[in-house]
Amino acid sequence: MKNILKHILFGIILTTIIACSSDDDGVGRDEIKPTITVNYDEGFPQACAELVKGETYTFRALVTDNVELASYSLNIHHNFDHHTHDDQQAICNLDPIKQAVNPMIYMENFTVDSGLTTYEINIPITIPNDIDTGDYHCAYSVTDKTGWQSRTSIDIKIVE
Repeated sequence: MKNILKHILFGIILTTIIACSSDDDGVGRDEIKPTITVNYDEGFPQACAELVKGETYTFRALVTDNVELASYSLNIHHNFDHHTHDDQQAICNLDPIKQAVNPMIYMENFTVDSGLTTYEINIPITIPNDIDTGDYHCAYSVTDKTGWQSRTSIDIKIVE
């Protein structure tokens, strides 16, 4: 009976040790969100930028992570109702509130190559000629390999 109890106790201890061991790659312990910024020389757009219909612009943001990046997205949508996003810092002059008739809507998701911890988003976009002018948001999002996400939103204006 004592031998059986010893084997059971040994099995419990061994199971506990195995269950508590950590991953060797460190990914499971990542508790730091990735970063995203347009606040550098090539970053675009900057707050309150005016984009002209029919022109092509290269949207650029720098994203980083302490372990590994996974994906990013760009979302351009109208702000005719003057809504805000949590991280907006600049205060831009807004046009009067209006109803959208034919707003620009751009939403795309992209994958980052495996193993990268730094990446520059670089997306050329032509502003359509047939969209509503006015206030818009340019929203970047980045997700790291473990699922942490960061976002930033910039007030822009589309003009004739």
